[in-house]
Amino acid sequence: MLKDAILMKHAEIHAGEVLRSMLENIPILQVESIETEAVSSDWAPDLIVRLHVHGRPHLLICEYKSNGQPRYARSAVLELRNYVAHQAPQATPIFIAPYLSPAVRQMCKENGVGYLDLEGNASITFDSVFIEREVADKPAAVQRELKSLFSPKSAQVLRAMLREPGKAWRVTELSEISRVSLGHVSNVRTGLIDREWARTTDDGLMLSEPDALLDAWRDCYSAPPGERMRFYTPLHGSALEDAARRACSTEDSPGHAAFASFSAAHWLAPYGRTGTHYFFADKDGLRKLQEALKLAPVAKGENIVVIVPKDLELLADTIEPAPGAVCTSPVQTYLDLSIAGERGAEAAEYLRRERLSWPK
Repeated sequence: MLKDAILMKHAEIHAGEVLRSMLENIPILQVESIETEAVSSDWAPDLIVRLHVHGRPHLLICEYKSNGQPRYARSAVLELRNYVAHQAPQATPIFIAPYLSPAVRQMCKENGVGYLDLEGNASITFDSVFIEREVADKPAAVQRELKSLFSPKSAQVLRAMLREPGKAWRVTELSEISRVSLGHVSNVRTGLIDREWARTTDDGLMLSEPDALLDAWRDCYSAPPGERMRFYTPLHGSALEDAARRACSTEDSPGHAAFASFSAAHWLAPYGRTGTHYFFADKDGLRKLQEALKLAPVAKGENIVVIVPKDLELLADTIEPAPGAVCTSPVQTYLDLSIAGERGAEAAEYLRRERLSWPK
């Protein structure tokens, strides 16, 4: 505990130095002092900046958090506003953290609180001072955290929750239905709550911002790893469709195959046809497709693309809008379309409006 307190104090001092460096670049400001508050049982700001603007005294009341996720940011913003309202009504509240997402920055603005993160994002306004900085890139640590939240195992949990976004889930229930460990479900739970994409209720964990969750997933989504194979089929029209539906059916033989990407969207929310048909399949499912569609491998000029993903759980997350028309789920189809070029992005947004709209 003592070591953690020392590390935190060092982090606060560093945050103060970053703030001082930024303020001292403004000619009309003169920084008199930056005080770090002693630990006490009552809430007190981590930093109090005393400065002069054109010779007039002004205070900045600052709170530093080592985690800038929305859950922690909201608490800090409320504490800052309360302190300023009762203890220093003329002061300017500032929230500081290693990194603040665009959503947290907007939250600060809406609550009249300035912000600074150690990546360089800042918005501080008082008297005749206006500071506004924005850095485009997310820090590597934040990108790693998001990648972890949308990793294949975590995605199994998220897909289950997005299938029933209004449902409250117990951790044990989510573990069973998503086929991942209790520990992994708990990690996903923490990640969702920290970002305020989910909240806890008496009945369990419930998504509170499914749209924000899906936006973030889309923004960092990449094609699932696996073997991508190109084929040519001589079949066309209804003959191709009927043969593909027979191959995707699991009634008569082992193996799993599913319409994917544009081909899944044709069944879920038709937007426009393409000349190429897409499937996910395991190895047995691939053989079924090869036989049913008379597939011949080609280097170019393909009209069939089959992906055998390493994560075969993708083939467990399917929907069957018509007999034999086994498709990747609306969420998975949306993600795959979102990275399929301009036409794919348009089809993805149409699918989202038709099949992935949730009550606000």
